[in-house]
Order: sequence, then structure tokens, then C-alpha cells
Amino acid sequence: MLKWTVIFLIVAIIAGVLGFGGVAAGAAGIAKILFFVFLVLFVISLISGRVRG
Repeated sequence: MLKWTVIFLIVAIIAGVLGFGGVAAGAAGIAKILFFVFLVLFVISLISGRVRG
């Protein structure tokens, strides 16, 4: 999932440089959502790992 976040971030940066505002905003929004989903899943896995010992 982190791979997709990085891909959408790169697409957003390239689109922003080339002047495609709508595409850049969409890709950046998707990258943000995927990043936060990845972060939540990471925290949940850390907590479950600590509980199991």
C-alpha cells in the first residue's frame, strides 16, 4: 500500500510541474488517503504485535 502512495505522490508532483492542476490535486488527494490508511494499519499491527508478546 505504501508503494501506491509513493506512485500517486510522484504522479502529483509531475502533474503539478507540467501544469495539470486537476490531475495533480486528484493524485495528491489519493496519495494522502492511502498514506493515512497505511499509517493506521501500521499502528494497528504494532499494537497487536505488542499484545501478542
